[in-house]
Amino acid sequence: MIGLRSDQRGLFEADHLYLEYVGPDSFYGFLASQRGRLFHDKDFSEFYCPDNGRDSVPPSLLATVLLLQTHDRVSDEEAKARADYDIRWKVALGVAIEERPFAKSSLQLFRAHLILHDKIRAVFQRSLQFARETGYMKSHHHMKIALDTTYILGRGAVKDTYNLLADGIVQVVRALAALEDKKADVWAKERGYERYFGSSIKGEASIDWDDKKARRAFLQSIVGDADRLLELARQAQGQISDDDCQRQSIIEASKVLGQLLLQDVERKRDGAAIKDGVSPDRIISVHDPVIRHGHKSSSVLFDGDKAAIAVDTDNQLFTAADVIAGNAPDKTGALNMVEQSEENTDCPVDESMGDCAYGDGATRQTFVDAGRTLIAKVPGRPDKAHFPKEDFKIDLEAGTCTCPAGFVTASLRSMGYLPAGNGERQKVRGFVFDVRACRVCSLKSNCISGKSRRGRTVRLHPQEALLQQARAFQHSEAFGEYRIRRQVAEHRLARLVQLGIRKARYFGRIKTRFQLLIAATVANLTLVAVKMGMMKIAGCRAFPLFFSWLNASITFLKDLLLFWDTFIALNVQYKSIQEEHCQKWAFRLDF
Repeated sequence: MIGLRSDQRGLFEADHLYLEYVGPDSFYGFLASQRGRLFHDKDFSEFYCPDNGRDSVPPSLLATVLLLQTHDRVSDEEAKARADYDIRWKVALGVAIEERPFAKSSLQLFRAHLILHDKIRAVFQRSLQFARETGYMKSHHHMKIALDTTYILGRGAVKDTYNLLADGIVQVVRALAALEDKKADVWAKERGYERYFGSSIKGEASIDWDDKKARRAFLQSIVGDADRLLELARQAQGQISDDDCQRQSIIEASKVLGQLLLQDVERKRDGAAIKDGVSPDRIISVHDPVIRHGHKSSSVLFDGDKAAIAVDTDNQLFTAADVIAGNAPDKTGALNMVEQSEENTDCPVDESMGDCAYGDGATRQTFVDAGRTLIAKVPGRPDKAHFPKEDFKIDLEAGTCTCPAGFVTASLRSMGYLPAGNGERQKVRGFVFDVRACRVCSLKSNCISGKSRRGRTVRLHPQEALLQQARAFQHSEAFGEYRIRRQVAEHRLARLVQLGIRKARYFGRIKTRFQLLIAATVANLTLVAVKMGMMKIAGCRAFPLFFSWLNASITFLKDLLLFWDTFIALNVQYKSIQEEHCQKWAFRLDF
């Protein structure tokens, strides 16, 4: 049954005794002040049996623990220890000093429920509701959101082909061993797969790695073992009912191993060999099969996923967040992020903005078809010896193109196809200039190569009109405002990195999405709390030694002045008493 927290505060709870000591304007004091307001136990009632069993740990308390864990970037074990012994956490949770509020398994089970019931999005939406309740975010506010991405390093180990196939074999062995209620290493030894249960099959192999034939023979032995194991898995599937969970485990493990063989191994007449090049959408880790090779730029490469976010540029709140594949373009799901922002905030989005990754024609067309406004810079072209396309005046309505020398052509021809981004291809046309005019042109050397037998061609993009409109806008003064607004997304991404999203804490994209959303929730709550005066800026470390010295010096001077005032007052009182004494006895002491 669900455990409910009492609305009545206790006299011996940590937030009542030590709130001033911890600091009411700290993150811990802020959470203490929001107890009973930020989360309610009944919001998580679907996780529990309504009328049977003992009371659980109050889910509102566990939800607060997740915020603390993300803010302090600690493990489940450390979170349990801090809840038991750290006075700051006890103040934030509102528990007694001697109380141990939860077990580690309770926290892990609560997290699993949030993921399985897709309730983490409701937790994230609660941070936006809190922004509205405090007045930081206005109701029916028309948003201008910025879209951006950053990479998340995967949790799974990335290995080469030999060890990758070995890991795939181990996964299938474990699934088949569980079917017979045996340990995996015992099952493997009975069938000749024991070498795959060492530290590294490649590291333990006693072959000459400089010998190409030896390397290939070693690979062929691994591929042979994999093929034999997949056949055993197929036979085992036929003996299990379709609704058996063990059947699903065997299918999933066999699918991964089969994909590894397809992507990395080439079957030749003389045996298996490693494929040349990298297969599209290549699996790089058996333990985390969804992570991919990715790149944010030509120099920044990574293995993992990408965090896609939407930020309201007026108030800097995260309005949506999701995780996409590491090898997916940044623009993936851009329109969905806009729709999620409206759903999460109950506010309309007037304009969306992004960097060059969102500036292609297909993405612009998608936004236009949905009745949305997208502002993104059109990707520039590298400097070349010849005039770029932008130097030609293209009039789509008149169907003409004017070159830098002033020649005009109306000759439009088909120039093949371009991928449309949805698996289809779009027909492309372009203007062609008369070769006779190009040969006598004074700008020929800047426009076409000397050996060219054709006149200059200018290819038209399928969304040429949209791209021309975007280029004209980005060269106007009005574009400067959006350039500044888009920087908000970069600053907020830096906050997420500060909260630990640069590296995934869990295996799988669904759990990584949980990590991203809980970090965005903490970022929103701390932002609102600071802006509304509920807490100080977290992590402010500017000139800490100087200000500590200055504070200590001021305190010392205050104490010194107080001591001096007390000394003067006592001295005056002493002289007054002494004079009275001397007058009484007719005896005067001269001081």
